[in-house]
Amino acid sequence: MTLMIYGANGYTGELIAREARARGLSAILAGRSTAKLAPLAAELAFPTRAFALATPAECQSGLAWVTVLLNCAGPFSRTAAALIAACLATKTHYLDITGEIPILESAHDHHIAAQAANIVICPGAGFDVVPTDCLAAQLKSALPDATELWLGFDAGQRMSPGTANTMIEYAAQGGKIRRDGRIVPIPAGSGLQTIDFGRGPTTAMPVPWGDVASAYHTTQIPNITVFTPAPLTMRLAAKTLAVLCQSATVSSFITARITASVTGPTAAQRDASPAFLYGRVTGPGGSSHELRFKTLNGYSLTVVSALAMAEHLLNPTNQAGAFTPSALMGQDFIYRLRGTIRL
Repeated sequence: MTLMIYGANGYTGELIAREARARGLSAILAGRSTAKLAPLAAELAFPTRAFALATPAECQSGLAWVTVLLNCAGPFSRTAAALIAACLATKTHYLDITGEIPILESAHDHHIAAQAANIVICPGAGFDVVPTDCLAAQLKSALPDATELWLGFDAGQRMSPGTANTMIEYAAQGGKIRRDGRIVPIPAGSGLQTIDFGRGPTTAMPVPWGDVASAYHTTQIPNITVFTPAPLTMRLAAKTLAVLCQSATVSSFITARITASVTGPTAAQRDASPAFLYGRVTGPGGSSHELRFKTLNGYSLTVVSALAMAEHLLNPTNQAGAFTPSALMGQDFIYRLRGTIRL
């Protein structure tokens, strides 16, 4: 049984590779460049496999003898489709750590094909969207006839280059919410609410978080909004980026600057920045239910949740198809991960 970490030379991929070694797991470190993989592979004594995603044959050859692929190479709009297609062809379980709505939404288009190949396809195996997906499932269980779902996260963390570049890629699209079962756009910085994520009431704004896609597949609740704390400076920045990133030239310039200058948080910064999660469902007649919990920092949680899901699939399973994290691992999965505390 073999695990491959694709994008292992990236910020989060390296964290996952290091934790895999600490757990005594065997893994192949993969990506586009042997040179970029070599230093980490030598340090961890893991083999490497370099392949680009230009052709189906190249992808399928790269996945030879791999049981579980954990894709950490974002933005996932550039990697997920090719790797999912290759996983279907090679009968390799597919996981990734995306929070990108189009990837999370399109994964379910492959449900029947994944069943036929006897594999699991489950994007969103990290902070995007494991804790909020488990929260959504718990809230649906508490109020089965819910028609409105609010989810929220207060992460308060420094971003990695990959996260920042993904944010820039989608900035021009503004916000996204689900209404009457459909994903619809809203202007950046609009739809403000006052929410207590676990540290007291604060102004929060809707964000195009992955649960706008995945939580619907988990709960079938037709109206879904995901919020994050938004001080005035952040709301203004969101509106400004939405305008600036309409220009491909400006977007490319910002992305290049991020790649050259942004580094992810240090271990000390991660340890000092836990995340707070909030959820609320509302049903007919105004009935409602709320839940809150605290987790590890988003990057640290991504490491432990993605590896837990990978280890689950490295063992024989009768599960096959396209899944959300809570559907694959159970709605209490988040409570089985270290650092999660109910509030």
